Amino acid sequence: MTTVYDIVTVGCFACIVLTYFMFTEGGTKLLAHFMLPSVAFAVANQVGNAGLKFGNAWMNVLAIVLIAAGIGYTYIVVRH
Repeated sequence: MTTVYDIVTVGCFACIVLTYFMFTEGGTKLLAHFMLPSVAFAVANQVGNAGLKFGNAWMNVLAIVLIAAGIGYTYIVVRH
Protein backbone atom coordinates (compact mmCIF):
# COMPACT_ATOMS: atom_id res chain seq x y z
CA MET A 1 0.00 0.00 0.00
CA THR A 2 2.00 2.88 -1.30
CA THR A 3 -0.53 5.48 -2.47
CA VAL A 4 -3.40 7.30 -0.87
CA TYR A 5 -5.80 5.44 -3.15
CA ASP A 6 -4.58 2.10 -1.79
CA ILE A 7 -5.22 3.17 1.78
CA VAL A 8 -8.60 4.79 1.12
CA THR A 9 -10.07 2.02 -1.03
CA VAL A 10 -8.89 -0.80 1.24
CA GLY A 11 -10.30 1.12 4.21
CA CYS A 12 -13.63 1.55 2.41
CA PHE A 13 -13.71 -2.14 1.55
CA ALA A 14 -13.03 -3.03 5.19
CA CYS A 15 -15.91 -0.76 6.21
CA ILE A 16 -18.20 -2.56 3.76
CA VAL A 17 -17.26 -5.90 5.28
CA LEU A 18 -17.88 -4.61 8.80
CA THR A 19 -21.18 -3.07 7.72
CA TYR A 20 -22.31 -6.35 6.20
CA PHE A 21 -21.61 -8.30 9.36
CA MET A 22 -22.61 -5.74 11.99
CA PHE A 23 -25.55 -3.77 10.57
CA THR A 24 -27.35 -6.18 8.25
CA GLU A 25 -29.05 -9.52 8.60
CA GLY A 26 -26.92 -11.03 5.87
CA GLY A 27 -28.11 -13.10 2.96
CA THR A 28 -26.96 -13.77 -0.56
CA LYS A 29 -29.10 -11.04 -2.13
CA LEU A 30 -27.66 -8.38 0.15
CA LEU A 31 -24.15 -9.69 -0.42
CA ALA A 32 -24.68 -9.25 -4.15
CA HIS A 33 -25.59 -5.60 -3.54
CA PHE A 34 -22.34 -5.10 -1.63
CA MET A 35 -20.33 -6.49 -4.55
CA LEU A 36 -21.04 -3.41 -6.70
CA PRO A 37 -19.34 -0.86 -4.43
CA SER A 38 -16.52 -3.34 -3.81
CA VAL A 39 -15.85 -3.46 -7.55
CA ALA A 40 -16.14 0.35 -7.69
CA PHE A 41 -13.45 0.63 -5.01
CA ALA A 42 -11.17 -1.77 -6.87
CA VAL A 43 -11.60 0.16 -10.12
CA ALA A 44 -11.11 3.48 -8.29
CA ASN A 45 -7.87 2.17 -6.85
CA GLN A 46 -6.52 1.19 -10.25
CA VAL A 47 -7.68 4.39 -11.96
CA GLY A 48 -6.35 6.57 -9.15
CA ASN A 49 -2.98 4.88 -9.12
CA ALA A 50 -2.74 5.28 -12.91
CA GLY A 51 -3.70 8.94 -12.54
CA LEU A 52 -0.91 9.47 -10.03
CA LYS A 53 1.59 7.62 -12.19
CA PHE A 54 0.81 9.48 -15.42
CA GLY A 55 -0.13 12.82 -13.86
CA ASN A 56 -3.64 12.77 -15.32
CA ALA A 57 -6.02 14.92 -13.27
CA TRP A 58 -9.14 13.48 -14.91
CA MET A 59 -8.26 9.99 -13.75
CA ASN A 60 -7.90 11.28 -10.20
CA VAL A 61 -11.31 12.97 -10.42
CA LEU A 62 -12.85 9.76 -11.78
CA ALA A 63 -11.31 7.78 -8.91
CA ILE A 64 -12.72 10.19 -6.33
CA VAL A 65 -16.16 10.05 -7.97
CA LEU A 66 -16.07 6.24 -7.94
CA ILE A 67 -15.12 6.19 -4.26
CA ALA A 68 -17.94 8.62 -3.41
CA ALA A 69 -20.41 6.60 -5.49
CA GLY A 70 -19.41 3.39 -3.73
CA ILE A 71 -19.88 4.97 -0.32
CA GLY A 72 -23.23 6.44 -1.36
CA TYR A 73 -24.50 3.17 -2.78
CA THR A 74 -23.49 1.33 0.39
CA TYR A 75 -25.38 3.89 2.47
CA ILE A 76 -28.49 3.47 0.30
CA VAL A 77 -28.37 -0.32 0.53
CA VAL A 78 -27.99 -0.31 4.32
CA ARG A 79 -30.80 2.22 4.77
CA HIS A 80 -33.27 0.01 2.88
